[in-house]
Amino acid sequence: MSFDDIRYQVAIANRILAELGLASGISNSVGHASMRVPGAPDRFIIKGRGYDMDVVGLMRPKDLVVCDLEGRKVEGPDGVSQCYEVKMHSCIYRADPNVQSVVHVHPRYSILMSVLGKPLKPMSNSGGRLVRKGVPVYPHSHLILTDQHGTDVAKMMSGHQAVLLKGHGAVTAGASLQESVTGMLHLEEQAMMNTLAASIMGMDHPSMTEEMLTEAQNLPPYETLDHFKDSYDPKQRRENGFWKYYSEKVARDM
Repeated sequence: MSFDDIRYQVAIANRILAELGLASGISNSVGHASMRVPGAPDRFIIKGRGYDMDVVGLMRPKDLVVCDLEGRKVEGPDGVSQCYEVKMHSCIYRADPNVQSVVHVHPRYSILMSVLGKPLKPMSNSGGRLVRKGVPVYPHSHLILTDQHGTDVAKMMSGHQAVLLKGHGAVTAGASLQESVTGMLHLEEQAMMNTLAASIMGMDHPSMTEEMLTEAQNLPPYETLDHFKDSYDPKQRRENGFWKYYSEKVARDM
């Protein structure tokens, strides 16, 4: 995958964050998705800061910035710097070579839950596994500007896909842009459902049990079920349309 291909994919991911409401409204200029460069693991591509129209949902491939693992700008448009919280990305990449993408946004319900001080509980089988072990909370609301700030967040990320930033936002990491963006969407969905449940039954509301979350791991393969034997081919590509749909939708004017 070339640098141009990665710039395109990162621009798409940033636009999807806006399209899904994770970087929209009053937060439409605060947030960024990044991706490590395959073949150059000491580089990553990310949204910058200082555009004429600094909006997440308007990012184009040519707008993006290449950074190193110290958070320094290596390449990018004149007059555009790396984003202010680039250390959040660089330190996570530096700490874990398996991470290929990082997302930071300011999702409303996730922020709310980070301040309330109650652990997020799994409320549905879609995304419930993301919060089943709990989501660490970075106990400060300031921007992640220094190497120490970024390193502290990276340490909290170890063994988790997401970290809440108290009163500030959230960060997710993954093996792909799709995984880190989808992780953020699932995190915000779980936070919203926790908020709704708390408004109905209080902060000690019920949630999905560990047994319920593991049930799916013991289900039989589709092709072994009688009603699927004549129609389901496990070798056939059956791709979830979510990412492709939004990728095509946000790219129409790019």
